[in-house]
Amino acid sequence: MSEHRRKPPQPQGGGRAAARRGQSASAGRRAAPRGATGSLSDTYGAGGEETQYEGRTTRRASQRSTDPGVGGRRRAAEPAGRGPGRGRGRAAPPGKKRFIDYPRAGKYGAMRWVPSWRQVTGLFIGFFGSLVAAAGIGYAVVAVPNPADAATAQNNVYYWSDGSQMVATGGEVNRQIIAYEKIPKAMRYAVISAENKTFENDSGVDPMGIARAVVNMAKGGQTQGGSTITQQYVKNAMLDDQSQTLSRKVKELFISVKVGTSVEKEDIMRGYLNTAYYGRGAYGIQAAARTYFGEDAYKLNPSQCAFLAAVLKGATYYDPAGAPSIDPEASPENNRKRATERWRWILDEMVKDKHLSAADRAKYPDFPKIQSPRSNAQLGGQIGYLVDTAKGYILNNTDIGQKQLEQGGYEIHTTFDKNKVKELEKAVAKVRKENIKPDVRPETDTHVQFGGASVNPKSGAIEAIYGGEDATKHFTNNADVTGAQVGSTFKTYVLAAAMTWGKRDPDLDGDQAQDERTIVSPKSLYSGKNNLKIKDYDGQVWTNEKGEEWLQANDDDASYGSAPKYQIDLREAMRVSANSAFVQLGMDVGLDRVKEAAIEAGLKESSLAGTSFPSFSIGISDPSAIRMAGSYATFAASGKQSDPFSVKTVEYEGLTRFDHDDIADPKRAFTSEVADNVTDVLKTVVDEGTGTSAQLTGREVAGKTGTTDGNKSAWFVGYTPQLSTAISMYRMDDDESNKNRKFLEMYGTGGQETIHGASFPAEIWHDYMEDALKGEPAVDFPEPQPIGVIVNDDPDPTPTPTPTESEEESPEPSPTPTESEVLPSPTPSETCRNPFDPTCEDTGETDTGGTDAGGSVGGVTPTPTESEDDTRGNQNGGLFGGPEG
Repeated sequence: MSEHRRKPPQPQGGGRAAARRGQSASAGRRAAPRGATGSLSDTYGAGGEETQYEGRTTRRASQRSTDPGVGGRRRAAEPAGRGPGRGRGRAAPPGKKRFIDYPRAGKYGAMRWVPSWRQVTGLFIGFFGSLVAAAGIGYAVVAVPNPADAATAQNNVYYWSDGSQMVATGGEVNRQIIAYEKIPKAMRYAVISAENKTFENDSGVDPMGIARAVVNMAKGGQTQGGSTITQQYVKNAMLDDQSQTLSRKVKELFISVKVGTSVEKEDIMRGYLNTAYYGRGAYGIQAAARTYFGEDAYKLNPSQCAFLAAVLKGATYYDPAGAPSIDPEASPENNRKRATERWRWILDEMVKDKHLSAADRAKYPDFPKIQSPRSNAQLGGQIGYLVDTAKGYILNNTDIGQKQLEQGGYEIHTTFDKNKVKELEKAVAKVRKENIKPDVRPETDTHVQFGGASVNPKSGAIEAIYGGEDATKHFTNNADVTGAQVGSTFKTYVLAAAMTWGKRDPDLDGDQAQDERTIVSPKSLYSGKNNLKIKDYDGQVWTNEKGEEWLQANDDDASYGSAPKYQIDLREAMRVSANSAFVQLGMDVGLDRVKEAAIEAGLKESSLAGTSFPSFSIGISDPSAIRMAGSYATFAASGKQSDPFSVKTVEYEGLTRFDHDDIADPKRAFTSEVADNVTDVLKTVVDEGTGTSAQLTGREVAGKTGTTDGNKSAWFVGYTPQLSTAISMYRMDDDESNKNRKFLEMYGTGGQETIHGASFPAEIWHDYMEDALKGEPAVDFPEPQPIGVIVNDDPDPTPTPTPTESEEESPEPSPTPTESEVLPSPTPSETCRNPFDPTCEDTGETDTGGTDAGGSVGGVTPTPTESEDDTRGNQNGGLFGGPEG
């Protein structure tokens, strides 16, 4: 029904205006309304006043929206937030207020995500409160360490490659707890002056040191040690957990705070000095005093105390005995120098801190005398060297620290073959017994040392080493870094560099791209002349900063090849070990490339000499026997290089802490063409050159002899496809405390006029390899593929004399050179490119003889002779000459 047909009844008296006024609330107090019944008659308000009368349609609509029982079906509830309108219910009430108003209600866009200042403040207070609570709990639960509890340890068990036990060692911790009164005042003051000058007044914790440790860990490095004596003591006492982790660092912090606030300074100092590690297995001041000086701690003088305080910085680098198996930089010479400098500094600091008078300081001008290390009896023979090598590998290649390893409990499975170690020791002992007689020839046969190592070419596993006569008597591992130069065994890397990068173009700058170089064939011709004038790659005579020229000598002053140019190919130069040819080849290729080839093969850069002089090419560097065997193994493996390793796995409490199989596979150091051609040239050395003493029955062998200037060391390094072995020999005073130790000449040693790599080293190599390979099938080397270009190092033809007038009129050609003459070499543009071209072959001059060659000291002459001016030398010169053979 429409509204115009039915209107609501009008109120009495006043019409529409009165009706509008009636809708307004009365100004006075109203009575409570009657309860609504929902019936149609319930239309009057309280106090007898009639409510506004609405039309039936409107009323029914209202009822339908609020009461499903009236007027039909109830309309579904409208979504909250929709505005009023016809047929809609009331808006939904506002949502319940959240405990954390984030994202913030009533804000729009980015502001919804910006926390209010109340939220920021609350978060900070909550976080700070949590830290305080955690610190309080941590402080309460940690216990103060007891120095006596740190004295326990376990054995480390070492196993041979076949799984059988080699030795159990490391558990007999050398420590004795002594009273505070037994510790010299000088020792206490020495560590205070050296490590923690504020010890007597500080809280035991260095906030800056902790911050540095946190920053270091955030960068991915290892945590740094505590910088106060208190923190160091706590760290030493936490031997059950020496992991380099943040959680351990936090635990150490809480303990340090508790110790600093609850333990007397005297007890902290006593605990620190009784738990500190001084090297050589000595824990605590008493053990250290006995180990280094052979007397009790209370007898130590200020000089000795200063030394022990210096060793606390790290025995690896401050023990004068050295630890080259851990780090080549930790040689006895380097360590003594470092220890002396720190010892002197500590004494001077003690004077500055008024802990030592100047008069007492003046009593100790010289470094104190240190005892040589004493080894455990069960580490006699080669066992001590094997353990030493394995320990060095673990410390350098795993996350296990020295203190953890000393504490023991590890099962270490090595690569050492029990039988090969025995055979190598036997071969050395045989040569020593038959030839080295110090009682008969004391001037020449004393202090003779041998070293050796065998490496598997396929894997890099070190299968045997010889470190010396007895690890309990000779404390330097001769298989490791000794300082003995390798001589002409280094020529192998020169040849590899020439085949890999090639000879530089003399018309271009020194730094040349690969396509500007010429790969060198083993058939290339170089001069074997003695006292050859060495030139740079561009043909200019090499001179030092004084303008002096370099004349490269050969062993025994022998020249190889036929006069006047003495040209021989590189195979022949290697066979006779001609220094002059390889020094010049190194200059042509570039000494930086020669160095790179040596590193690629497996030598450590730290063991290589500088490249300032041409003699770099003939072995003035001093790699270890292990690394020499490993680098030659790269050629045995057709150019695939594997770093030598001595440990297969390390286990601790049933868990594997290290597995070598997880390390990357061998890398490609040289192409197979390069490596196999190097091997083929080295086969000639053993078949008919300086290394014939190393020939094995029914097996192919490649190798190289090496002898150094002054006859101070001799080497033989050789290999079969299954095993690569390096043997060294030299003379060195065994007393490591001797400040003037140096390599001694070997003229007359063993009853021989001179010692060469072809003599005792090759003999030992042969005897050992015959037994080591017994039962294994003979394997041939791969057939080499032709490589490179035949380079003639004498590209300029001999100048033709100016013809006379009669000669100009003569139609006759120039006479053919006789057989004794050397044909002129082609110019660079005429260099042979076809390795099978017979016109490019060597002239075929025979060897003039000579033993294992290597460069003796090259003489320096300011005025070269006429014959030297005509010599087409290679481009390597050296101010001091080069090692021999």
